Amino acid sequence: MKRSNEPIFWSLFGAGGVLSALIGPVLIFITGIAVPLGFLLPPSTMSYTRVLAFAQHPLGKGALFLVISLFLFHGGHRMVHSLHDLGVQTGPRAQRWFYGFAIVGTILTAGLLLAI
Repeated sequence: MKRSNEPIFWSLFGAGGVLSALIGPVLIFITGIAVPLGFLLPPSTMSYTRVLAFAQHPLGKGALFLVISLFLFHGGHRMVHSLHDLGVQTGPRAQRWFYGFAIVGTILTAGLLLAI
């Protein structure tokens, strides 16, 4: 029986999907609407010093890493399967391209977060 790496990508897709469905709209609302317009939170909430302090804290780094990397894997997996649904032949080349982008983005995210 041939072994497949598909369950790994499906689990990353599922985790990224749950995260993007539950956390994504809240992040968009807070960072794009609530804080800039002064709803619920003062505008100083998103000041450079506070965001930098969040990114420098180990829990903040972990949260940022999870959000970015899982969003990338979710998006890559969705693109591969959406192209397939549209009738575009998605062979191993397309999978390597989209999943490779997610892997490179994850590595860059880890490197940048460790550099902060």
